[in-house]
Amino acid sequence: MRVLYFSRNYNTHDQRFLRALANTEHQISYMGLEPGRQQLDDRALPVEVEQIRWAGGRTQVSIWDAGKLLGDLKRVIREAKPDLIQAGPLQTTAFLVALTGYQPLVSMSWGYDLLQDANRNALWRWATKYTLRHSAVMVGDCKTIRQKAISFGMPDERIITFPWGVDLGLFKPSKDESEDEGEVRGYEAGEGRLRSRLGWGEGVFVLLSTRAWESLYGVEVLARAFVKVAGERPQLRLLMLGDGSQAEILGEIFRQGGVLDLVHYAGQVGQVDLPDFYRAADLYISASHSDGTSISLLEAMACGRPVLVSDIPGNREWVVPGKQGWWFRDGDVESLAEAISTAVDERQRLPEMGEAAYQLAQQRADWKRNFPVLLEAFELARGYV
Repeated sequence: MRVLYFSRNYNTHDQRFLRALANTEHQISYMGLEPGRQQLDDRALPVEVEQIRWAGGRTQVSIWDAGKLLGDLKRVIREAKPDLIQAGPLQTTAFLVALTGYQPLVSMSWGYDLLQDANRNALWRWATKYTLRHSAVMVGDCKTIRQKAISFGMPDERIITFPWGVDLGLFKPSKDESEDEGEVRGYEAGEGRLRSRLGWGEGVFVLLSTRAWESLYGVEVLARAFVKVAGERPQLRLLMLGDGSQAEILGEIFRQGGVLDLVHYAGQVGQVDLPDFYRAADLYISASHSDGTSISLLEAMACGRPVLVSDIPGNREWVVPGKQGWWFRDGDVESLAEAISTAVDERQRLPEMGEAAYQLAQQRADWKRNFPVLLEAFELARGYV
């Protein structure tokens, strides 16, 4: 089967899907709507995947580009003759495919398209409904996304739900001894080499954030909560991965709070090195205001880290308070600060929570086990044509 994979901009998640699809019996081609974000060296397009050149994929697009893009997309479909198109997010790439009238279309929700973009205004709501109405199947990563799709008119029996999952061979509590001789196995691996390189000795309590520095992910809430608690608990340290438009705001919060020397900016970290940062942490934190199934949450749990996350529907599907970690009230600095203090006070419980997080990831977040559900979605979609 010839499958055309059409995404907004090539990123780590696209790379994982394309790599897995390339290892199936299907012939896979790829199109991007906009240029990919900053590329890391482990995100190359798999060599088995054909990249289709077209009018898109070169610059950022706007509503004024729709006519040109739609015309060239029709040309691509005529020439490539795909047996199926997988496209997402809903209001961009999937919407363009829906406008062509092509079937079968498998629309893939990226979470934010239904949780945020679908409610921007009347036009975005209409585009969401139109795309779903013209989709043979929609794929989403959690129950929250499923319910949102149903509320926009997608029939329940044509929705496939599966958490994308993570590579459990890469994200795990510790490196194999053959990979790093002498590395401590299990939860206490957090006391290892990365902390030593940072000069963080025995007794420190390390918090980890891997979310983009954008308002959607609540990083300002995290920064203010960290300042509040660090003044009372000098053993706290914060690892901040990534970057984003709120960099100056975060820097000013940390500067005014007098905690700059307690925060380490690690920048963009590739997939191969990322597990070391999870292992170096005592507690993973996400203050995101909106999420489906957060991949970074699954990565942290697969590495055996207890988690502290905002009390939003997507997180509640994965975290039971007091078992894998804790919730705090979304957007509430005081609630997050109190939860961080609780985690420090109950530090002796963290290994047990980390083990519970690890076991849940093993049961539900295995990428290799979950991925074949996408192929089932393809077969379901072809049955609707």
